[in-house]
Amino acid sequence: MLSAKTFNLYPNLNLQHFKGRDVLRIDEFNQQELHQLVQLALDIKKMQKAGTPYQPLKGKTLGMIFTKSSTRTRVSFEVGMYQLGGMSLFLSDRDLQIGRGEPISDTAQVMSRYLDCIMIRTHAHEDVEELARYADIPIINGLTDQFHPCQALADLLTILEHKGSLEGVKLTYIGDGNNVANSLVLGAALLGLDIRVATPEGYEMDPQILQQAQAYANQSGAKLLTTHDPLEAVHQTEVIYTDVWTSMGFEAENEKRLKDFAAYQVNQDLMKNADPNYLFMHCLPAHRGEEVAADVIDSKHSIVFDQAENRLHAQKAILTTVL
Repeated sequence: MLSAKTFNLYPNLNLQHFKGRDVLRIDEFNQQELHQLVQLALDIKKMQKAGTPYQPLKGKTLGMIFTKSSTRTRVSFEVGMYQLGGMSLFLSDRDLQIGRGEPISDTAQVMSRYLDCIMIRTHAHEDVEELARYADIPIINGLTDQFHPCQALADLLTILEHKGSLEGVKLTYIGDGNNVANSLVLGAALLGLDIRVATPEGYEMDPQILQQAQAYANQSGAKLLTTHDPLEAVHQTEVIYTDVWTSMGFEAENEKRLKDFAAYQVNQDLMKNADPNYLFMHCLPAHRGEEVAADVIDSKHSIVFDQAENRLHAQKAILTTVL
């Protein structure tokens, strides 16, 4: 069982077991490995807060490829790599030959000669898989249209910090069945959280991902519920999570989505059905007045900035293990 009381670097973690691995999905790790990774992130964070230097990556280089705009992903990876003793390079598609049509396979093989690791934030998940197929170095998915594993790891770390454990915590996700939802549900099911997902009709999660999450839930003892009723989903929930209704790449659907999601706003009326001490989470950026009311995200229940900070610590754990 995970504990938020450990203060020394996770003693039972075999870093060699993780070295050189790609992180394309949160379930690249099995239950035990994901437990270890969350605990390592917590310990690395405590070491930083205590002023204890931890720089296992001196001399290592991280290339960061961005074809999507970013605040938290870029800053947290760049700062994280620096704090671990290494260096990072920001590489936009406008600066790389990949933006002019160079095959991903060629880019992967060339960059493998220069770098120790690549983090990529892009649209198609298939592009990240192709990059990993041809690269000789670890590839970390910083976000694709289908998955956001770094966010999910930070989310699990944040819940652990605030709840003291993860097993049996009641977590509800309301909104679009998008990349954030996919990774969150897979990670939560692996680690035994009871998770409920409420989406409008037509915006459900990928059935294959839900099927995989249910298999993980069967192993961990988690309960998984999907519904179109937000009231059912938030009943006595301890942690409520939402995301923007219109993700990057879907801007043309914005007006339709505003109508389709109108009944799914996380607001005070909805949260009357939750646990009185509920925690509110959002991966940010947030649109106050759309997916969440300002008096929820800016309330004492909100832990969104703890969650944003934990992107730094979660990604430092990933970088440490794969390098």
